[in-house]
Amino acid sequence: MMASSMEEKEERRRTEILVRLAAEYPGSAQQLCALKFQTPFQLLVATVLSAQCTDERVNATTPKLFEVYGTPQKMSQASREDLESLIYSTGFYKNKAKSLLEMSRVLVALYRGEVPETMEQLSALPGVGRKTANVVLSVAFSKPGLPVDTHVLRLALRLGLTTEKDPVKVERDLMSWVPHCEAGSLSLRLILHGRKICVARNPKCEICVLEDLCPSSKPASPSR
Repeated sequence: MMASSMEEKEERRRTEILVRLAAEYPGSAQQLCALKFQTPFQLLVATVLSAQCTDERVNATTPKLFEVYGTPQKMSQASREDLESLIYSTGFYKNKAKSLLEMSRVLVALYRGEVPETMEQLSALPGVGRKTANVVLSVAFSKPGLPVDTHVLRLALRLGLTTEKDPVKVERDLMSWVPHCEAGSLSLRLILHGRKICVARNPKCEICVLEDLCPSSKPASPSR
C-alpha cells in the first residue's frame, strides 16, 4: 500500500511538471524548435550543423546553404570545398561537410532523396546520431522522439526524473512515462528552461515554476 501511494504521488508530480512546462513554453515540437527549415532534409542538415554550435549561428548559415544545396540531390553533387566554405562559421566544418556529403549521397542512393522516418534508418546515416534522429522524428514527422542534450540531461537529474547520466538511458527513463505524443515537446521545453532558468551554474530556483516540485531546488534565503 505504501509503495503504491508513493508511486501515485510521483506520477502526480511528473504530470504536474509536464503541465507547468507546457504552460510556460506552449507549442508543438515544431513550433518550439529554434532551427529554421522548410523540409525534413533541411532540418536534418541544420541539426547536424548545430553540433557544438548555437542555433542562432546555424540559422545565420543555412539560408545561403539551402539556396544552393537545399535538397539531397543538389547537396550530393556539391564539392566538399564549397560546402566547407558555406558552413565554415558553424565550426568543425571539415567533418560536417564530409558527413553532409555522404549523408546526401546515401539519401539519394537508398531513399530516392527522401528522409527516412525510423530511428534505425536515420541513425544509420553518416553523421547522424541518436539525438539528431530524435530531433528529426519529433519535429519534422511528429513521431515519438526525445532528444537528450546537456540541458535535458541536467534537468532530468535535478528534477529526479532519472538517476542515469548516459543519454540513451535517460531517454529510456523519460520515455517510460512521458506520453509519446509529448516526448519531443518535453525535450525542447527542458532545453528552453535549462537555458533560461535552470542554468548549469547558479540556477534561478527563486523564479522557477518547478521550484516546489524539484528535489534539487535551493532553499530560499532567510529574510533579513
